[in-house]
This record gives sequence, C-alpha cells and structure tokens, in this order.
Amino acid sequence: MQTEPKAFYFHDDGLIPNHPFLPVLVYRSAADNPLDMEQSFASNGWGNTWTDGVYNYHHYHSNTHEVLGVVSGSAILKLGGPEGEAVTARAGDVLVLPAGTGHMRLSASGDFRIAGGYPGGMNYNTRRATPEERKLSLKEINRVPLPENDPVYGKSGPLTKLWRKADISGNR
Repeated sequence: MQTEPKAFYFHDDGLIPNHPFLPVLVYRSAADNPLDMEQSFASNGWGNTWTDGVYNYHHYHSNTHEVLGVVSGSAILKLGGPEGEAVTARAGDVLVLPAGTGHMRLSASGDFRIAGGYPGGMNYNTRRATPEERKLSLKEINRVPLPENDPVYGKSGPLTKLWRKADISGNR
C-alpha cells in the first residue's frame, strides 16, 4: 500500500535557496523494513547511497535531489533553512528533498541513523547557508532534472506525479 506524502513548500530566504517550485515530500511509515532503505532506494534508481546521520548545521545540495530514510531512532530536522519548519522523522519515514532544500538536525535519539541516496546515483555537492554559496547555486538548481522514479514506489509513485505537475506549472 502506498503512503501519500505530505508536501512542504519553502521559499528562498536569501541564504538557503530552496527549490523554486518543487515541494519537499514526507512519507510517514513508508518503509516496511527500515533496515533495507539503501537497497530499496537503489532498486528504484536512487544510488550513491549511504547510512549515517544529518549535519547539525544548515546545508543543501544544489546539483541533485536527495532522499533520506530513517533507518532507526528519531530526529527533529529543520527543513527549508532558518525560516523553515521543524519536522520529526521516525524509523520508516522517508523525506525527499528537491535540489536547494536546506536541512539540518536539531536533535536526535542516540540510535538515530538515516540512509540517503540520489537519483541516478548522482555525486552530490554540499553547500552552506552563505550569500556566496547561494549565488553559485541558483543556476545549478534549475538545471537538475526530475527523477525518473519515486525512491520508495518506483515509476508509479506519488513523487513522479506531484513533481511533474509542479514542473509543468512552474509554480505552486
């Protein structure tokens, strides 16, 4: 059974660009077996996977989208930069961040682990919340293509429908 994600839209705050029209998607309890997150993402075309934590400072990736799946524990993540929203993520939850979306860890349980991946196995950059980094990022973000598959549900997943609709309209 597919879990319908909750969509969050964030604006450019002058330091964190966020994505101009694609929403962050948060899937609650989407993974049947959170320990298999990396394998699940890879099977849907989201590679260059890893399992670790989330930095405790605002950062973003301007050259690729990112999927994050909570393998164990829980954390409060700040999405969208300093002006964004604090979101609690628990084992089994999956978050998809469009290119440019600021994120950081505010707090976490001792057993918190998260898996990450990128469409097509893209190598990602890491940008910080500075005016210089933001300026470099704006053109990169607009060049990032839409992924072919939803990282959880593949070609027929909610991401492919929601993001293509947003891309066609170019705005919210």
